[in-house]
Amino acid sequence: MRAEEHGTRDCEVKETEARAEVERLLSDTRFHATERQCAILRYLAERHFDGHDDGVKAYSIAIDVLGRSSSFEPSLDPIVRIEVSRLRSAVANYYEAFRQPGWVSIDLPKGKYVVVFSKAAADEPAESGAAVGHGGQEAERAYSVTPTETATPAVGPAARSKKWIIPLSSAAMLCVALSAATAVWLYTRPVFTTKPAVSVIISAADQRLEGEATLTRDMLITALTQFQTLTVTSEDGATGSVTPASRDQPGRSYRIDMKYYGEDGDRSVWWQIVDSGSGDLLKAGLEKVEGDGKSPQAVSGELIAALSRRFATTRGVINSIEIHQNAIGALGNACILRAEYELDDGSPSDIAGTSGCLEQMVAAQPSNADAAATLSRVLVAKEGSVVPEETVARALTLADRAVSLAPLSDRAQIAVMMAQFHAGRIQTAISAGNHALALNPNNPDAAAKLGMILFAAGYWQAAAAMAEGSAKSVDVVPHDALLVLALDAYRRGNWSEASLLAEQVNCSDFVVRALRAASLGQLGSDAAAQRLAQLRSQNPDFETRFRSLIAGRRYQQALVASMEEGLRKAGAHLSSEGLASAF
Repeated sequence: MRAEEHGTRDCEVKETEARAEVERLLSDTRFHATERQCAILRYLAERHFDGHDDGVKAYSIAIDVLGRSSSFEPSLDPIVRIEVSRLRSAVANYYEAFRQPGWVSIDLPKGKYVVVFSKAAADEPAESGAAVGHGGQEAERAYSVTPTETATPAVGPAARSKKWIIPLSSAAMLCVALSAATAVWLYTRPVFTTKPAVSVIISAADQRLEGEATLTRDMLITALTQFQTLTVTSEDGATGSVTPASRDQPGRSYRIDMKYYGEDGDRSVWWQIVDSGSGDLLKAGLEKVEGDGKSPQAVSGELIAALSRRFATTRGVINSIEIHQNAIGALGNACILRAEYELDDGSPSDIAGTSGCLEQMVAAQPSNADAAATLSRVLVAKEGSVVPEETVARALTLADRAVSLAPLSDRAQIAVMMAQFHAGRIQTAISAGNHALALNPNNPDAAAKLGMILFAAGYWQAAAAMAEGSAKSVDVVPHDALLVLALDAYRRGNWSEASLLAEQVNCSDFVVRALRAASLGQLGSDAAAQRLAQLRSQNPDFETRFRSLIAGRRYQQALVASMEEGLRKAGAHLSSEGLASAF
């Protein structure tokens, strides 16, 4: 609906009024939305004013607003759906609480990415007023007394029956209220989700490869169980019937069907993921490893690593489906997946938004190791800069609890790694990161996080190697992996490569925005001014607080000084503040 159009009960909204309402809403401190969500709202409004009333594609929002690369795939990355859903709730909650008569209001209807402007018409007289009044008069006649009567209750049967009218009516109303409250609670209570159950079936295209195919299946099952995101179940490969052990698994279940191929030393697996309940085909693909100069064991290892990352990572095929299909406010596995998704995305405000459901889970399930580990990571990541000591202390407590509950969990060790890093114990953090990789060598998130810590500690080559390894065979390269590679290129003075890599990283990270501007500044590019303007718009005070904003990353002082030099060349006016105490 265009700003100039209106419904049967809405007043006309002019474009000037609609634009004014967008600006008023975004400037109102009572409107609780992140910078990213505000940017989406402004973008949708501008597209509306430009005449795009049929909505905007998720791809356009991801590229134009969220800084995703041109390879963005909405079916694998639900970031747009998540952010628009949160924005829709924030807008609805604001107008429900603060809307004034005569205000223009903004709505984001479900089903497409579009904004609608409306203004309520003047209130009409209540249609049921006469009936209400009549009922009131009847009640008054039933219980009023004449001036000559006393207030003493009558003792006749009719009077006694009237004495019971009020308590019986009150009891009935109380029952109705309790029933309604129960219904509302049942309807609005958070959904508790569980990990998806996954079974694996494989067959060989060539009968001579049946042994290899079976071994590949067994190795893949082992690799999948090392991730904490799935529950691997048994299935009868001959008939496809699920065993009793599988039937006991709650939540959604998936079947991975695979066909194994071999030609000379090359090996490949065609796969498809099927919803076990409906039988629907959800996703299919092909993984191939060339055997040139590699041992059969090396080829098999690469194939298993690629398949397990494709299926079981937080941004892998199955968990992307889980994030898409579960409600935003769901607890349990969906809450943990959303938090891990935001942790990789890098925006402190969006990371902080996931702490609520994790706090609920930790309170309700103190023995849930995944919830404790993920909350530990969220606590230190949502600060965005130097983390307060009390927050670090709680993060360490939660991480230690997760390890005690699940000693073989890579999630728990990642939590220890990040908490120890923010506590300033770098070598202990590196040790925990290596332990996480020993437990699950195929987890790209663990490798990327460890690579970032190694880079901060000055182990440049090891950090770059770790980052490059975590970027293999994944649909979405981890945020930290790309950032390490971009920072390492900048450290080496390869400004062009640093700029190119930084442009591929999600722009919600302050360091990424600063690195983009600094790289272009070092190159003397005209585009540096534009990137600097974007940095100023997102972080207006960065020129007086640059070192304190970056202190929590614990980068080497030479790198920080070089980034300052690049920013100054881009046109920034940085103050000469001392190094933060975190160094």
